[in-house]
Amino acid sequence: MANALASCVTSLRSSNTLLSSSISILDSGVSDFPRLTKVLQTTRHFELLPTSTLSTAQASLLASLTPEIASLLSRVETHLDKLERREQALIARCDLLEGRLSHSEEGGAGVGDFKGMYRASERGRETLRLKQMRGKKERLAYAVERLVMQAQQKERQLRMSVAGK
Repeated sequence: MANALASCVTSLRSSNTLLSSSISILDSGVSDFPRLTKVLQTTRHFELLPTSTLSTAQASLLASLTPEIASLLSRVETHLDKLERREQALIARCDLLEGRLSHSEEGGAGVGDFKGMYRASERGRETLRLKQMRGKKERLAYAVERLVMQAQQKERQLRMSVAGK
């Protein structure tokens, strides 16, 4: 009987060592599970939509933006027309003033020193005024040119935003 018990004890000890070995193998395999769960966890960076939903959204956006763009373009055209009319008026006024200045220079010599001095000071004032008007004309021409460029840039941006969407 002692012999039978000894063999049972030996078998139990070998089972125990086998079980301990299995536990250590499982521990080494399972210890990486928290990292694996993070690695294997899926993260949605982009949401996929059906093409019908996307085309509906694009059509809706286009329908809402088209009147706004048309309104902005009409406002820009109106403003450009005003600026063009203002430029034409300033050009006409400049031509008129140049004509007056050239006419006053062609006027000839006056009678008496007092009248000559008065005309010279008047010419000086006219010349100064003409220089001021030319400067103003150049500034306005620059402003008109800048506004035209801004309007063209906005038109391009609007077209690109409509074409891109």
